[in-house]
Amino acid sequence: MTTDLATDVFEEHRPLLMGVAYRMLGRVADAEDVVQEAWLRWAQADRTEVREPRAYLVRVTTRLAIDRLRQVQARGEAYVGPWLPEPYLTEFADTAPDSAERAVLADTVSLAVLVVLESLSPLERAVFVLREAFGFPFAEIAALLDRAEPAVRQLAGRARRHVAERRPRYEVDPARRRDLTERFLAAAGEGDLEGLMSLLAPDVRLVGDSGGKAKAPVRALQTPDKVGRFLIGVARSTPADMSFRALEVNGGPAVLILYGDKPDTLLQLDIADGHVTAVYIHRNPEKLRHLTGH
Repeated sequence: MTTDLATDVFEEHRPLLMGVAYRMLGRVADAEDVVQEAWLRWAQADRTEVREPRAYLVRVTTRLAIDRLRQVQARGEAYVGPWLPEPYLTEFADTAPDSAERAVLADTVSLAVLVVLESLSPLERAVFVLREAFGFPFAEIAALLDRAEPAVRQLAGRARRHVAERRPRYEVDPARRRDLTERFLAAAGEGDLEGLMSLLAPDVRLVGDSGGKAKAPVRALQTPDKVGRFLIGVARSTPADMSFRALEVNGGPAVLILYGDKPDTLLQLDIADGHVTAVYIHRNPEKLRHLTGH
């Protein structure tokens, strides 16, 4: 295989590898590091012995991600305030809006699901991602992880039950999510507390992730009144040079708030049954940098 062909093969599979690594790690920079390491191993491999490049690359990427996840867990690094998975730009525009493939991709990369995946073991997380997000057969997952197929099925069952028990209610229809997001932003921007509270579920919660590097609630806020008043207060204190940019992040609509050309805050919502069930506010600048290249 020539160098150019090797590069072409890797680039063809890069979106899949990045998708696996990010769902495993919940961190864009770590996922990019894992994919880069997978490329180095691919470039050095004796590719005459590689029968299935896709299987080889997914195996290498998954094992590297498992190792990275174990290292992070072993370090037990302290994080100031609530921690949220790093926002991940997604583009499912080439997939039909109502297709089953789009729904699966969006769901398995959603913030709500990624938060639940944090509580799984590295192996459970790997099996769940490969099976639920990308539809790998159990036999192939077993080969990728060097595990017996019955053991992989047990891991998958445990992970699926765990996610099902903790997965929040979730609206998958993209049009409904966009519509409610726009109404939410309009009410907050106009200082319409009553209108904003009417969009919030009775058990709504607001989680702010700043890593101690920006102002954000140090613990989750709950109840429509507390969440609504907090958001109205924030909207009233915004400076004149603030601008908004609509993005698709983690499979759903999100709003990036910029001061000048610098990203300051990313707002994401969980929506179910016509109401906002969770508000996620990202303010850690290290987690926002990749959204605009700054």
